[in-house]
Amino acid sequence: MELFLDVCSKLGNGFVTALFLFIFTLLLALPLGLLMCFCTMSKFKPLSFLSKIIVWVLRGTPLMLQIFTIFYLPGILNLFVWPQMNTGWVWFDTTFSTRFIAALAAFAINYAAYFSEIYRGGIESISKGQYEAGQVLGLTKKQVFFKIILLQVIKRIIPPMSNEIITLIKDTSLANTIAVYELIFEAKEFMTVNGLIWPLFLAGAFYLIFVGILTVAFGKLEKKLDYFKA
Repeated sequence: MELFLDVCSKLGNGFVTALFLFIFTLLLALPLGLLMCFCTMSKFKPLSFLSKIIVWVLRGTPLMLQIFTIFYLPGILNLFVWPQMNTGWVWFDTTFSTRFIAALAAFAINYAAYFSEIYRGGIESISKGQYEAGQVLGLTKKQVFFKIILLQVIKRIIPPMSNEIITLIKDTSLANTIAVYELIFEAKEFMTVNGLIWPLFLAGAFYLIFVGILTVAFGKLEKKLDYFKA
């Protein structure tokens, strides 16, 4: 019983870390994804092309590789390329804050790329007639977007966005590859030190319960937006 309580306590601490990573990623990725979307849809061709290339690279390479790149590359550059810069980001830095920030940066940038495509699909799904109708009513382009288009876009992107957000909470487990003390890292510690495998399944229960809560929350959000009918 004491061992079980110890496992639950350590997994709880790991889940809190994963939860912070999840929340901060959303806070950064949602607005950054909208910015990427606007850049991709820009009529300024060089900006649109560059944005599409960035999104292609971020969506086309593994998230784990991006985590490694963001964590190790600054230190490598600091150590071998620009040693005189002394950025303070030491290669193989062992401090928790550095590892957490590196993981957060990788998650935020990666998910912003996915969110940007979801935003773009939602915006382009709105018929041009609605833009024209708003302008006929004397609304500016900004007013048309925020008062007519945006809420409909939110309604349409809730299902794909909820899928990505649910995937995000499970993807936080990848942060253990750079020794961020999240849920899976704590469970693996018990397997390595004590030879116990069941903490991994208990960690899975943590994810399952949280995903269930998110699923219910998104379901209720969809019902609240049901007044936007096609």
